[in-house]
Amino acid sequence: MRHDPSNSDLRKLIIGVEQKIPLSDGKYVTAINFDNAATTPVLYPVLREINHFAPWYSSVHRGGGYKSKVSSDIYEQGRAVVQSFVNSDKERDVVIFTKNTTEAINILSYVLSQQKTQQKVILSTFMEHAANDLPWRNKFKVDYVEVDRFGRLSIEDLEDKLIRYRGSVKLVSVTGASNVTGYLNPIYKIAALAHKYGAKILVDGAQMVPHTSVDMKSFDSLEHIDYLAFSAHKMYAPFGAGVLIGPKKDFMEGNPFVQGGGAIDLVTHKRVEWDEPAGKDEAGTPNAMGVVALTTAIKTLQSVGMDYIYQIEKSLYDYAISHMKNIPGIKFYSDPYRDDTISVIPFNLEGVYHHLLPTILSDEAGIAVRNGFFCTHPYCERLLGLSEEDINHYFEDEDEMFPGMVRISFGLYNNYKEIDKFISILRIIAENKEYYISKYSKNLSSNQTMKEAGLCNHMFNHGC
Repeated sequence: MRHDPSNSDLRKLIIGVEQKIPLSDGKYVTAINFDNAATTPVLYPVLREINHFAPWYSSVHRGGGYKSKVSSDIYEQGRAVVQSFVNSDKERDVVIFTKNTTEAINILSYVLSQQKTQQKVILSTFMEHAANDLPWRNKFKVDYVEVDRFGRLSIEDLEDKLIRYRGSVKLVSVTGASNVTGYLNPIYKIAALAHKYGAKILVDGAQMVPHTSVDMKSFDSLEHIDYLAFSAHKMYAPFGAGVLIGPKKDFMEGNPFVQGGGAIDLVTHKRVEWDEPAGKDEAGTPNAMGVVALTTAIKTLQSVGMDYIYQIEKSLYDYAISHMKNIPGIKFYSDPYRDDTISVIPFNLEGVYHHLLPTILSDEAGIAVRNGFFCTHPYCERLLGLSEEDINHYFEDEDEMFPGMVRISFGLYNNYKEIDKFISILRIIAENKEYYISKYSKNLSSNQTMKEAGLCNHMFNHGC
């Protein structure tokens, strides 16, 4: 069944979908946002709820006044909304509010590093965002589960590494959905394998949670997700909130990642007694506005239906792929015919530098896309076929044009009309490369301009 959102009410949920922006010729067009994997726009219900809450906004957990009590109650009720959304255990799990997924994973890495255990290995993967890689490196031995030539995670290599490090693996830390290829990883199969060999699992849900239903499952299940992190800004809620969920007992011991007011129960100059989780890991003034935005976004997405959202976005993905594949010079960096994917498409247009194409799309058609390595460097390097020698060359030569790719990503509000416009301008660019390179090369450095004139054909396989 084709789920065509073109005439649906979903666009009415989103602020800014009819916003006009200028083109290079001075004309104004309706902006098209195909960069939802980075940050989504704002839901109208979120803004309405923020405005409704604003007169009652006050300090959380810090006052006896009526407004402070209201703010505190709303903030605490937000934890229950989050737990219900992902089916977290209301008795054994704790919901910690953070700034974003990056902070959530940094908090978890710090907490786990203080535990007295012989498990000193973290199994990450080649697919991971820097936020789910770098925090582990200075605290544990980190090894990386391989991906195949299409960038798909190797479950066989995961099990081989669990066997190789048997008894030493503390955590399998894996993205639920790749922010580069969009692949949905089999998190429940991975969880079962991790538990089979005595490890736990963290799912980086930043790209997964906004697009499909997630169930952490019960503690008694082999498929239980031990830790889950995700961000509000990728699910139509601004104001900088994120979530870390995990067993409360794991956060009881040790020092918190951020220390200060709100995290303490009693302090002298010689002794500190920390608050219980989640307060222990929420130092400073809590982000009440962010939590209101997040919980309202969750309720709105639930009212639409997470399965329905996935079907809509997958339909957009299939539609875009079916038309993009017919454009001369298009190269995909993922398997475009997978069913288990969110609506993310990485690609390049032969002869057009990845840094230049987004500028052309924006200035010529008002279309926003992303380019580069998307904070997922080792994965993109692998997808582009770059060797270690290649990467060392870019480290050493700062003037060299760094390779990369272009990414489009859809949200529940995008439609086929927008994709048609994207396909149309992409085809025009493909058929008139020299014209557009000449027109927009002024946005690049002189060194880049010289190379653009040659269309970078020699580097197409590496991202040009």
